[in-house]
Amino acid sequence: MTTTADRRPLAGVRVLDLSTLLPGPLGTLLLAEAGADVIKIERPGPGDEMRSYQPKLGEASANYAVLNRGKRAFAADLKDPADRDRVLALAARADVVMEQFRPGVAERLGLGYDQVRALNPGVVYCSITGYGQRGPHAARAGHDLNYLAESGLLGVVTDGTGAPQLPVSVLADIAGGTYPAVVNILLALRQRDLTGEGSHLDVSMAHNLQVLAYGYFATHQGSGRWPEPSAELLTGGSPRYHVYSTSDGRHVAVAALEQKFWDRLVELIDLPPRFAADEGQERAVIDAVAERIGAHPAEHWRKVFDGEDVCTTVVATFDEAVEAGLVEPDRPERLTGPGFDVGTLRSPVDPALRGEPCALGYPALEPLPTEAGRLWSTES
Repeated sequence: MTTTADRRPLAGVRVLDLSTLLPGPLGTLLLAEAGADVIKIERPGPGDEMRSYQPKLGEASANYAVLNRGKRAFAADLKDPADRDRVLALAARADVVMEQFRPGVAERLGLGYDQVRALNPGVVYCSITGYGQRGPHAARAGHDLNYLAESGLLGVVTDGTGAPQLPVSVLADIAGGTYPAVVNILLALRQRDLTGEGSHLDVSMAHNLQVLAYGYFATHQGSGRWPEPSAELLTGGSPRYHVYSTSDGRHVAVAALEQKFWDRLVELIDLPPRFAADEGQERAVIDAVAERIGAHPAEHWRKVFDGEDVCTTVVATFDEAVEAGLVEPDRPERLTGPGFDVGTLRSPVDPALRGEPCALGYPALEPLPTEAGRLWSTES
C-alpha cells in the first residue's frame, strides 16, 4: 500500500497479479518494491503452489515469502462466475495486469486482454508464457530447462564428455520472463502517459533468450557459422576464459581476456614461456594452465591473485560470498537515500505486509496472509 509520503516511482500504480511460481511474481515484486500496490490472486485452498516448497519461513515457503512480500494476497476460484466477476472488477481498476496462463486460458476464464480492455482501455496487460501467444509452440508445456535446451544455449558449454550441464539458475524464467516483462511494463506505462492507450505485452521466455545469445547471433551474421560447443572464446575454447580445478577440489575462474590481464596471469602462475602466446595452441595452453592451477590449493591462489588486476578469482561458496560482502541475503533497509533499491531480494517477511481485506470498494475476497501456508477463512 502506498502512503502520501511514498516517493517511489510507481507509487499510486495498481497491479493485479494473476501469476504463480517465479517469473510473474518476481516481476510484480520488483514493481511493488518501486512503490506499486500489488494485489495477488491465488486459488482457494493451498494457494500458490510455491507456498508448499521447502524450506519454510514461518508457515509458508521461504521462496514464496521472498517473492511475495509487500503484496496483498486473496483467494478466488476463477472458474466460479461470482469470484471471476470480483477479479474482473479489480482488473477494471488496475493499471497493470500480470498473467502467466497458457495461451487462451485467461480468455476462457473471462479475464483475457480483450475482456479486461473492454472495461479498462488504458490497462497494461502482460502475458508471460513459454513460447508466446501464437505460433506452432504456443500451446506446449515447458520449464526453464526446456526453453534453454530448445534455444540452443544449453548445448553451447559442455563437459569433457560433450554433455551439457545444468545452468546455475533459472535463466529463462528470470532473464527471459521477469526482466523483459518489467522493462516492457514500464515502457508501456510511459507510452500510456503519452498517448492514453494501454497495451498487451506478449512475453515469450524461449524467444527472449535470444538476448542472452546475442554474441552467437552476431557470429552467425558475420561468418555464416554457429558456435561450436565449448570451442568459442566464452564457451571454453580459450585458456583466457576458463574454469580450472585446484589441488584441493576447488576451482579458479579465469577471465583474463585482455592482453594485459593475460600477460600478468602468465607471470603469476609461472606458466612456461612457450605457452604465453595462446593463439593457435589453445588446447595445449588450457592443459598447461590446468596443470599449474592444479598444483596448489584454492587458498594459495586466493593469496596470489589478491590485489592483482588479472580478472581471475577463486570460485566462492555462498558463505564466502556473504563474508566478502558480495551477497547480502538479509539487508534490512528498504530505501537507500532519495531513491529506491530493487537490487537484492530480502528474505525476512515484515509482518506489517501480511494480507488484509480488499479496500477498493468491491466485495472482499478471502484474504491470504503472505507468510502463511493456508488461507484465512472468512469465518475466522
